[in-house]
Amino acid sequence: MAGQKTAERQGPKSGPPRPRSRRPRLPKSRTLLLVGALLCVLGGAAVWVLYGSSWLRVERVTATGTVVLKPDQVREAAGIRGGGPLISVDSDAVEERLRRKLPRIDSVDVIRDWPHGITLKVTERTPALLIEKGGKFVEVDAKGVRFATVDKAPKGTPLLVLTPHQSGDAAASLRRFGPDRLRREAVRVATDLPGAVAGDTTAVKVRSYDSISLELADGRTVAWGSSENGRMKAEALSALMKAVPKARHFDVTVPTAPASSAS
Repeated sequence: MAGQKTAERQGPKSGPPRPRSRRPRLPKSRTLLLVGALLCVLGGAAVWVLYGSSWLRVERVTATGTVVLKPDQVREAAGIRGGGPLISVDSDAVEERLRRKLPRIDSVDVIRDWPHGITLKVTERTPALLIEKGGKFVEVDAKGVRFATVDKAPKGTPLLVLTPHQSGDAAASLRRFGPDRLRREAVRVATDLPGAVAGDTTAVKVRSYDSISLELADGRTVAWGSSENGRMKAEALSALMKAVPKARHFDVTVPTAPASSAS
């Protein structure tokens, strides 16, 4: 009896299997078509939002980082059309246009401020030397670029005096290197000067490639030589001025053997 009840509880072990319910599957090709259609819809919507809608339009242009230039000058020169799609602003073209119209600009970052703004982050050139011309002053930056002409000399910027002799080694140097190269060498000297000396320098005189000298505000002079080994010469000059503070003339043309004199 116990065996019979156990068999009844377990039920029959044989007979046809029950059919399993299966969900209908879409063909793979149809699935890909549906995915592709969905992506097209999403892509079209994104394009419309970026280019066709009024949600992401240029409503304001801001200029920052200006020192001599005025923000209005920068915004006007940038030529960014208000109301246009923010995404369509060509940042490279804007930078090229600004640097062409405003040579005082060294670089500019064109930043999209979503959803409605453009920020023009400007870095202006700063003068390393001045060239006097017709009663005005041409500003030259540390790269040797002449970028602006001003009526008044900026305070603390030395004057470049190019005075090559017309005979001998100086004339040969002028013929070999040309005035543009000599100006660049003078700029290299000006940017290598120690801070205290740079503030006191009123003129950088260039006689030839190997003969560059400085005039200081108190009448002292410095024979610098060529622009080579500028850091060593700057260190030698600083040490020499501390060691011989009453000297009137300093010579660092050979920085390993600097010299000074009272006259």
